[in-house]
Amino acid sequence: MGKQVQINLTPSAAADESTIRKIAATLAGIDLAAVSSLRVIKRSVDARKKNIRVNLTVEIFSGKDSALPIIAPFIPINVSLKQEVIIIGAGPAGLFAALRLIELGLCPVILERGRDVSSRKKDIARISREQIVDPDSNYCFGEGGAGTYSDGKLYTRSKKRGDNTRVLELLCLHGANENIMYEAHPHLGTDKLPGIITAIRKSILEAGGQFILEKKVVDFLIEGDTINGVITSDNEQFKSKFVILATGHSARDIYEICKKRRIELEMKSFAMGVRVEHPQELIDRIQYHGNSRGEFLPASSYYLAKQIDGRGVYSFCMCPGGFIVPSATAQEEVVVNGMSPSGRNSPYANSGIVVEIKPEDLIKYSSFGELAGLEFQKELEREAWKNGGHTQRAPAQRLADFVAGDSSGSLPKVSYFPGVTSSPLHNWLPKAIGRRLRDGFRLFGQVMHGYLTNEAVVLGVESRTSSPLRIPRDPEKLHHIRISGLYPCGEGSGYSGGIVSSAVDGMRAAEAIAKKISS
Repeated sequence: MGKQVQINLTPSAAADESTIRKIAATLAGIDLAAVSSLRVIKRSVDARKKNIRVNLTVEIFSGKDSALPIIAPFIPINVSLKQEVIIIGAGPAGLFAALRLIELGLCPVILERGRDVSSRKKDIARISREQIVDPDSNYCFGEGGAGTYSDGKLYTRSKKRGDNTRVLELLCLHGANENIMYEAHPHLGTDKLPGIITAIRKSILEAGGQFILEKKVVDFLIEGDTINGVITSDNEQFKSKFVILATGHSARDIYEICKKRRIELEMKSFAMGVRVEHPQELIDRIQYHGNSRGEFLPASSYYLAKQIDGRGVYSFCMCPGGFIVPSATAQEEVVVNGMSPSGRNSPYANSGIVVEIKPEDLIKYSSFGELAGLEFQKELEREAWKNGGHTQRAPAQRLADFVAGDSSGSLPKVSYFPGVTSSPLHNWLPKAIGRRLRDGFRLFGQVMHGYLTNEAVVLGVESRTSSPLRIPRDPEKLHHIRISGLYPCGEGSGYSGGIVSSAVDGMRAAEAIAKKISS
């Protein structure tokens, strides 16, 4: 059994394995020559002071002892003849539900409206080149869901819903770097995710599961209060007493189907705003106290949050060394989001800056009932389309100009692929959002000196932070409160957000179904 020690090093020393080994051996009271192996358990950068340090928790082994594998294997059995469970959506919730079903001896049948990761690349490229959005294959829809072409952030503040560690293990088993097991803020990178998603699909198919792409669900088969399967756009029926609904927060048509089928929905808080982009070098200077990042520190990030007039204003999905991408799912809307490659080596840093929207803020849309938040999203996205010139070009404004209420006569170069159009966002954003954003940016500039600058650009609109409604479910059994056999999970259910929490939620749904079948 190894000994764990805590080490505090300079960034350059923390990048040198021999230095770590020597210091760890000394702290553990082990002769350096007797060290058999060493592994990092936790790693984080402490940039609170000018003298930046790296904190490491290291487990060191000596003599005949050595580090055992810390990743539990994925051991599938052939489930091709086992009880079938339909999974609608191949995002993180759906994929990890499928892996867990296989481990539990059940057969997942994944139905995904979009295309495989390779085909999605071509459809995504058309958004920038030709301003054409395929409603079923884009940054949000397709194999791997919205997570496939994202930063791949893997940290979550939620520790209450399941085993986060198992999600990281399964990602490693399918090609992710094992450093995600110990980094304080692990991420995969948009360049790595497609290969990982492809490997997960291969595991599902090799175990006898079904993975059917370009199969859009358009209705549910419901008898009384029990689900019996689904109907797809080509009028094919898939029968099962168990359906996992893992369609993500942008599958608005699914909510329409739920409403038509009298499946209860409820409004919840969400957030909308803009995406702001700075030069990464500027953010590095701010966060590293004027120091150059150098070769041993990562591209710096930030998290900002304030309460303004009873609503949260905060950064969302901050992407250091990243790009802003077009995330619309229909032609006449503009939606922006962010992503980063694994090296986070772009010269840009971007983040959503969004304002909390509560159900009571949506009185204007009350005629839409529980779908009021969706209608508010749609209206703002259509407004961004109009102000971007009726294309996928994003309306944009220099940050200091936006806060001051001045139009921007010119715009600096940005990372957003389709391009930008100068637009007075301060004039057309809803007042409840625009005013709070301007006040928020002023306060953020006081916290991060140099942040509020015309070197930065705001782009509209960041509207898909989370689902504006929830599909209520039993807190213990996880199925819908009225429809037996329907298991809403992931971001589209309104119960999770991000890759890890959605994956955990999908695994929990699989476990709830297995428990129901065995009872």
